Amino acid sequence: MKTYLSIIVLLFSSFVAQAQMTNEILEEILTEEVDSIGGFTGRWQMKLKDLPMIVLTDETNDRMRIIAPIIEASRLDEELLLDCMTANFHSALDVKYAISDGVLWSVYIHPLSPLNEAQVRDAVQQVFLAAATFGSSFSSTPLLFGGGNQSQQNVPAKKDSLIFKKT
Repeated sequence: MKTYLSIIVLLFSSFVAQAQMTNEILEEILTEEVDSIGGFTGRWQMKLKDLPMIVLTDETNDRMRIIAPIIEASRLDEELLLDCMTANFHSALDVKYAISDGVLWSVYIHPLSPLNEAQVRDAVQQVFLAAATFGSSFSSTPLLFGGGNQSQQNVPAKKDSLIFKKT
């Protein structure tokens, strides 16, 4: 019984010892990870290898997002949109391609407090890579979960060819 109690105490103490991510800690990590950073707490503009990126946080609601603009949405054709959707499933991994305010973005969204340093650094790199590989591999890391871009697959893109149809 004492062994179980000791294990529980150790696990609890290690959990408590881990600091929750805050804007202050996040800014320190971002400053080390990118080429330049500006803005103010919770609203940073950054550059990584000439790619503009934005980090937005909301500590009250425990949210954080890292975004990078890619292209005006009006310039996307159907094939590129399908490639983005396919990448969201196979190769974008922790980031996604998303459209907001007429722009296609590379986006990483996560609760703020449970993030650790390694996750933040990885998120910055994935947002960068997803933007940089748009139009080619559409990937945020070298890892792919099968698939590829839509043009590489033998999958019909027509609405009437959906596997699951409403009955």
